[in-house]
Amino acid sequence: MAVKIRMTRMGSKKKPFYRVVVADSRSPRDGRFIEQIGYYNPVGEGEQVKLDVEKANKWLANGAQPTDTVKALFKKHGVYETK
Repeated sequence: MAVKIRMTRMGSKKKPFYRVVVADSRSPRDGRFIEQIGYYNPVGEGEQVKLDVEKANKWLANGAQPTDTVKALFKKHGVYETK
């Protein structure tokens, strides 16, 4: 099973809100996921990001592959530095 760390889109039209989740790569973008490890809100008062760094590092150590957007988010918020 190929596991990805990716974002699922939530919120209403023109007000996106994303959850950072660990999911099987074959499941749909907004479909079933294994675990939620954070959220990202690009709209509103600045950028709001909350990530569970321990869970993210655990999944990365187990072989989960982050998407390009999630990888940039992890680099920006120091997930790779705490490895």
